[in-house]
This record gives sequence, structure tokens and C-alpha cells, in this order.
Amino acid sequence: MADVPELYVTNFNKNFTGVSATAAGVARQQAKTYDLRLVGQPLPGLPAPISARAATALSRTAPSGKPFAIWHVRRNTEMRAALWARDVLRRPIRIVFTSAAQRRHSAFPRWLISRMDAVVATSDAAAGFVPHVRAVVPHGVDTDLFHPAEDRAAAWAQTGFPGQRGLATVGRIRPEKGTDVFVDTMLELLPQVPDVTALVIGRAAPKHQAFLDAQKARIAEAGLTGRILFPGEVGPEEMPALMRALSLVVNLPRYEGYGMVPLEAMASGVPFVASDTGHYRAFSAQGTTGRVVALEDSTAAAAEARTLLMNAETHAASAQRARAVAEAEFSTAREAAAINAVYEALWAAG
Repeated sequence: MADVPELYVTNFNKNFTGVSATAAGVARQQAKTYDLRLVGQPLPGLPAPISARAATALSRTAPSGKPFAIWHVRRNTEMRAALWARDVLRRPIRIVFTSAAQRRHSAFPRWLISRMDAVVATSDAAAGFVPHVRAVVPHGVDTDLFHPAEDRAAAWAQTGFPGQRGLATVGRIRPEKGTDVFVDTMLELLPQVPDVTALVIGRAAPKHQAFLDAQKARIAEAGLTGRILFPGEVGPEEMPALMRALSLVVNLPRYEGYGMVPLEAMASGVPFVASDTGHYRAFSAQGTTGRVVALEDSTAAAAEARTLLMNAETHAASAQRARAVAEAEFSTAREAAAINAVYEALWAAG
């Protein structure tokens, strides 16, 4: 390995988000190829991070055999730090930004993105909103970390949650993530599948506490408090085991830039029902791995979930297909290889 790192992967958010998950999965693969430093906050499966100040100091010299190091950034704060190092302190670095948003960025992020040396878009739709796109590379999932359970029923029993089977929605509890649409769906679905327990995995920010309270009140009024549970956030170390214990993932956001939860479900051999946003339709492989419904259509979501849960053969076929598609088309190894090709092209161009 080089004395000076070739690659700096930034993670400035102390919360473990979807962006964090994708960065961690790719970086674990890239650490097999490059001398890499994580900068900012810890990520699972990676060495302890260094500070942005330390990364800037290390970047004073180019790595051996290369004209510059690469900083791979994914957030506004990370772009700002990298631009300071490159343009103010004149460090020999180039900046690569991953863009997943499928909508126009506001003015300041647009300016930041315009200063990137290369942009990796996660979809063709996302690529249409940003300049300097060098590659379209869908996010991948760690198919070693997320894998099917040998015995799904036993795995669910080990979670300690009630019922014989479980389904979940995963994400921040707020209107944009469609938590209320999920509740609508469960109020319609659960009376028809009495052995199923539904989980809302995630937390509400203080400003969304009233929204959360309203959902709990609706559930109580329907008499389903014991079957729609709010266990809070689940850490990245515990999530793979919980995911493979589920029988279904139901994520119904009103907007999603990309959306990793159904993909993690697929790798775990778990079918999904999702709203028509993010990259969910591509994940569904023409409806063979999961079902996509219109935004806010809780009735359609309940019907699709019921079909999967009440037909064992349909569920088993979707689960098997989900795992196969995740391995073949959406692995982190595949994603990392495509991103590495962008780095190599930058280095080759000098």
C-alpha cells in the first residue's frame, strides 16, 4: 500500500442513514483495492475514521505513483470540506460526488456539485439533474452481510416480537417517508392476516413527534396497538438479522432519491411492496422480486402484500428471485468496481 492514501471516503453524518449504508458497503469493497481512509464518523466494517483536519493534512502530498488522491463525498458538508482542501489549500486531490436525488437541487448544492471533478449518478433519472456525470452506477447491497435465513420462522421467533410472521417499514418517521401511508395499509391488511406483526423501524425527529402520535392514535382506535409496533431505530449491526427474519418489507414513501431498504430485503430473500419512487421499479424486475404501487395508494399496497403473504408459492418464488437479482445486478462488489473505473479514468487523465 502507498504511504499516502489514494482514497478518502467521507462520512460526516453521525446518524446512520441510507447514505451511510451505501458508503459503508462500497468502502468495504474498495478497501480491498486501495489504501483508503474513512473521514469523519465511524461506519460498520471499516477502520476507525480520521478527522477532516487529518485528512487535509495527509492530502498535502500526492500518493505514490498517482498525480493526486481522490476524495469521495456524498453530502453538502463533505463537498465543502473537499473544496476547501482542493481550492483554498491547493491540495493535490480530485473530488468525486455520488448523486442520488431525482429532483432539482437547490442553488447552493447545485453550485457545490458544479465544482466536482466527477459525478457518479445512481440512476439515469438522477443523472439528468447534475453536471459532470462520468457514470451511472446503481447502489448495491452487501450480499454477504444481508443473506436469507436458513429458517425464517425460527429467525422471526428469535426477534422476540409477537406473531408467527413479521413485516416492516424502515426509515425516518415523517410524512415524506409515508409512515401514515404504511399505517393506512396495515389497518386494511392486518385483519386479513392474523398471524402477522408489523414493525415501524425508525425514529421521529422532535418536529415530527405530533405526526407520530397521530399515527399511534389511529392504530389504537383500530384496536391494533399490539400488532403495529414502534421499536425505534435498529443499529446497522442488528439490521441484517432482523431483515432476514421478515416475511415482507413494505416501504411507501412519497419521495425517495434511491432507497436501499427494499434492496437489503431482496438480498435477505425478502420480497417487498413499495411506492413508485426511488429506484424501486428497477429493483422489482418486472414485479418478480417485489410489487410497486402508485404513490399514496394504500389499498393497492394492502392487496399486493396480501397476495404475497397468503400464497406460499408466490412468496417463495419472489423471495428466491429477489436474492438472485440482488446478487447478479445490485451487489456492492459490482457497484465498487464501476466507481473504481471512474477513479482510474481520473488518474489516467492526470
